[in-house]
Amino acid sequence: MRNSFEDLRNIIDGLKEDFEEFYEKDNKAAGTRIKKGMQSLKNTAQEIKMEVQEQMR
Repeated sequence: MRNSFEDLRNIIDGLKEDFEEFYEKDNKAAGTRIKKGMQSLKNTAQEIKMEVQEQMR
């Protein structure tokens, strides 16, 4: 579980610069990277959810 949390943290940390570029500099390529990163974040969160549910049984 610890690695999963670190994965979430790494995804979020990696997106910080892209968010700044997209919202402050109107960089469309950064927006594409944000969408990709958010999908990765969603998938990782789903995996964590499944791990937690499995351990609760």
